[in-house]
Amino acid sequence: MATLIITEKSSQAKDLRAALGDRYGRILPAEGHLLRLAEPDEVDPAWKRWSPTLLKPDGLFPTRPDQGGNKAAKLQAITAALRACDEVILATDCDREGQLIGQEILEHVGYRGKVRRALFTAQDPKTLRDAFAALKPNDSMRPLYEAAVARQQADQIYNLSLTRTATKTLLAPGTRGVIGIGRVKTPTLAIVCLRELEIRNFKPEDYFEVVATAAVAEGSFQMRHAPAPKDRIKDRTAAEAIARAADNHRGPLTVTVEEKRQAPPKLYDLPSLQKTCGQRWGWTADRTLAVAQELYDGEGKKLITYPRAEARYLSENQIADAPAIVGALTRLRGFAHLDIARPVIRKGKSGHFCDKALEGVSHHAVIPNVNVLDDLESRLVRLTDDEKRLFALICRSYLAAVMPDYEYRQTSVTMPVPVPSAEGGKPVAFRAVGRIPLKLGWKAAFGSAESDDRSGGKAEEEAEQTLPPLTDGESAILTDPKVEAKRTQAPPRYNEGTLVDAMQNAWRFVEDPALRDRLKEAKGIGTPATRAEVIKGLRKQNLLGADGKWLVPTPAGLHLFETLRAAAPTLVDPGTTALWEMKLDEVVTGRADFRRVIDAIATEAERLIGALVGQRGTALDLGLPAAKVRFAGRGAVGRRTTTRGGGAVSGDVAKPARRRTRKVAAPAEGDAAAPKPRRTRKAKGTGSAPPIAAVAAAVAESGPAEASPIPESRRRREPTERMVAFARSLAERKGIALPDPCLHDFDQCRSFLDQHAR
Repeated sequence: MATLIITEKSSQAKDLRAALGDRYGRILPAEGHLLRLAEPDEVDPAWKRWSPTLLKPDGLFPTRPDQGGNKAAKLQAITAALRACDEVILATDCDREGQLIGQEILEHVGYRGKVRRALFTAQDPKTLRDAFAALKPNDSMRPLYEAAVARQQADQIYNLSLTRTATKTLLAPGTRGVIGIGRVKTPTLAIVCLRELEIRNFKPEDYFEVVATAAVAEGSFQMRHAPAPKDRIKDRTAAEAIARAADNHRGPLTVTVEEKRQAPPKLYDLPSLQKTCGQRWGWTADRTLAVAQELYDGEGKKLITYPRAEARYLSENQIADAPAIVGALTRLRGFAHLDIARPVIRKGKSGHFCDKALEGVSHHAVIPNVNVLDDLESRLVRLTDDEKRLFALICRSYLAAVMPDYEYRQTSVTMPVPVPSAEGGKPVAFRAVGRIPLKLGWKAAFGSAESDDRSGGKAEEEAEQTLPPLTDGESAILTDPKVEAKRTQAPPRYNEGTLVDAMQNAWRFVEDPALRDRLKEAKGIGTPATRAEVIKGLRKQNLLGADGKWLVPTPAGLHLFETLRAAAPTLVDPGTTALWEMKLDEVVTGRADFRRVIDAIATEAERLIGALVGQRGTALDLGLPAAKVRFAGRGAVGRRTTTRGGGAVSGDVAKPARRRTRKVAAPAEGDAAAPKPRRTRKAKGTGSAPPIAAVAAAVAESGPAEASPIPESRRRREPTERMVAFARSLAERKGIALPDPCLHDFDQCRSFLDQHAR
């Protein structure tokens, strides 16, 4: 009897071959989804034309082979193998999406043989052998598969329908672009816009603290009166009164000495890795993922485990790997100084090794790959500087996780100072805190040059004042009091790393307790694998821009957010994902039929379409420049040829070219679809033609087409009003001066737009 094992990716197939050999059968990998959902016009030709329409078929969107990468070849190989086998074992990721990736292939080809399921959360040999020793009937996973189908179909209906509706109803006439709406994308835009509005509306407040020098028999140190934020001193006169009261005040000290310990931070998942790299090196989320991916599967590298991790724990099976990993890493020059004779193993949710924390999770934390330790040095020489940085960070995280706690002695000192007042002189507290390290423990893994961003910060540095020997009740005198003026600060903008973190913790933006809890369980909006792409998509559509390393909404992005928040707040609410997850939970537990869930989400999408149609006339301008148009010969527009990158090159005048369109791939989870070309608007009448900028926009949107002749008088070397207006808008938005020639010279204006409208 022939058995075929289907994995989700090549790395799983390789690990399974190493752990199992051919004991269970032939192993073939997929490459994520080998199938896509059919495009709307493949279901109904009438849907080819964009309009405010609910794109919901009578049944489900059918699947089609995906032609990206080598997906077609892999699907063909699996299909051929299925015809010759009696049994299939699905060994894809054990989550909802993994079940869909494997089972949709069987459904697509109509396989009717026996199917079993292997479930594992790590890919070490023992875990894999245990999973195959406890195979389950795949029928038991049917509810999980149906929930995945519901998610996929609902995203297709919701995202494509609302993206087309928003583009057709909200976009300003004659402007280019697509207003992408998505269950994940639009709330992500909202998170950035809300922070931007918070910053713009922030009103800084002055407040005051008082600092004085405390002298005791064994020396001196600083003490500070700094009330909690709700009790801050906002009146300088009051602060000066406290300073006068403190001057030469003598009184007893209350001294508390505690010995404390601090466990190492959690290991990295992809979001925490992206956040750390963004804060430390200014990397984008996409750059972090790209470097991690190269460390994972780059030729001759494979130094780390799967980078798109959604958990910060390891399985308890991986405890046995700790001595080997530590031994290999401490033989490297950068870690040779660390003394880790016996790795410290912390189990449970407060530690690092926890099976329970990995339930329902496909990928454990990102750590060094135990399988390449024998030739670590030869692999390291192949790394770029960025790869070395990231690998060192992941190594330090793992070493810290198996090192002893950081131990320190903390001394807290307080002194009450009476302040004369009408209320009878209520005393105020001056404080000081000192910290003496006793055992560095895991902190030694990070060293002084590269501190751990997750374990302290400015507040901790301020606490580590060196104090002289002190005894409880000892008398001290305060001298040289000073009033320090401070000012509240607006919250910082997001960079890509902190935005990924905000997406993962999107429950913070939801008020309903039930939705907050469900969003916590779902680990926010999007997935570790898609969040960087969502951010990239928002930037590509000119809804988000960058100010250095900070993300800022463009005027169009802010305008869109305000419009949607007023007309259809569901679209910008992260709680929408929580509601979906609750519906999908009911499918998994058998309390709801997956088709009814799809219908319910489609009904909501139809309601939102109506809300957006009611906003016609919004005239949102994405600020995208019109495509370049070259004039060849008297009164004719040069033919535009579409390049692979989506740009345009001009060519000779020729007969109308056949319009070419790119198929829009089915959206990833929560994403809006990629843009489709828009139809050309024909100019009214034959005696006059639209302005040059309008022609350029039409050409860019519709592809090659024959245009009406443009009279010589309209081809003067002066820029159009639309070009000048757009140039002024760009200059104002970027805070730069608009050169005077741009107002009078077509070429100068076009050059300015080409340079700055990116």
